Amino acid sequence: MTIDWIQPAKRLSALPPYVFARLDELKARAREQGLDLIDLGMGNPDGPTPEPVVEAATNAIRDAANHGYPPFEGTASFRQAITSWYHRRYGVDLDPEGEALPLLGSKEGLTHLAMAYINPGDTVLAPTPAYPAHFRGPAIAGGQIYHLVLKPENDWLIDLSAIPDTVAERAKALYFNYPNNPTAATAPREFFEDIVAFARKHEILLVHDLCYAELAFDNYHPTSLLEIPGAKDIGVEFHTLSKTYNMAGWRVGFVVGNRHIVQGLRTLKTNLDYGIFAALQTAAETALQLPDVYLHEVQARYRIRRDFMVNGLAALGWEIPKTKATMYLWVPCPPGVSSTDFALSVLQQTGIVVTPGNAFGPGGEGYVRISLIANCDRLGEALDRLRRGEICYEPETAEV
Repeated sequence: MTIDWIQPAKRLSALPPYVFARLDELKARAREQGLDLIDLGMGNPDGPTPEPVVEAATNAIRDAANHGYPPFEGTASFRQAITSWYHRRYGVDLDPEGEALPLLGSKEGLTHLAMAYINPGDTVLAPTPAYPAHFRGPAIAGGQIYHLVLKPENDWLIDLSAIPDTVAERAKALYFNYPNNPTAATAPREFFEDIVAFARKHEILLVHDLCYAELAFDNYHPTSLLEIPGAKDIGVEFHTLSKTYNMAGWRVGFVVGNRHIVQGLRTLKTNLDYGIFAALQTAAETALQLPDVYLHEVQARYRIRRDFMVNGLAALGWEIPKTKATMYLWVPCPPGVSSTDFALSVLQQTGIVVTPGNAFGPGGEGYVRISLIANCDRLGEALDRLRRGEICYEPETAEV
């Protein structure tokens, strides 16, 4: 029974349907019909969490000292592990007492940061396509999103020169993410220098999502925003343990950077949650301290899959450049076919799940994202199904 006078807040009605939730519905229906799905949709890493991390969590769970509420700001040892990791990886010095805050995954933090700093009507600069939290979080907070359209001819980098001065002057924050989800684009250090100069000139809060910091290949080393002189004065950087350490379901992330911005988020979170279970923080410490040999194994896994799929798709007409980072391929739809229609057709005809580009905002139309979250045997089966279904990329006459 529906009661007409019970209506959700306007902030919910302003949000478009969450495509990943819709994909889950379609996948469930396909499985009910007995279809063998090859799910390359969500960025959900396959494989187990590293055994040392599981063991650390198991031992910590048995310790009754971890069974109460954790500190709002996270345990001192986890914050120290975070700042030590940043110093080791990027040579960045951070104060664990105020410049690092554990999160219930980076998605939670990205959204709550907007709630802590964005007032209704504030202008927020956000790329499109982008990870949905980068524009949905500010939208929930009542911000007005100014879309920065990413284009292939600009290597999917934000074109700062295309932002009108009148927009830049009223902007409150700028969300961005390199290595990028969904396009897998990477940004040179010079871009980070430019964006810091831009933000300082126009007094804009910078929010950088470094989710794919360690999923990099071919001797490419991603840049941290906080490496750039002056960045910590105006910005923060988010990170997650979901991707590199196969800990997506554990919900552990963190934010680092400007002390006052971090503490503003902490103030909001003290009114919303009690933080991460202390035993999980102990496990996260272990993950950040794993030897580099583990990291190299993870990087090799995704690099091999990348090469396998890029070569396999080339045989079907797709010329996809080899990405330098992330776990994704950003694949153009056949001409004249929308991203939603293409993704649905692929699902219905082959049982392969890919994510329509419009899930990442209007700038993602015309593409689908393929996640490299299956082994090469399974990816080979996916390519065989595409071939048998005659699903290919033919610029002049392509049809699905």
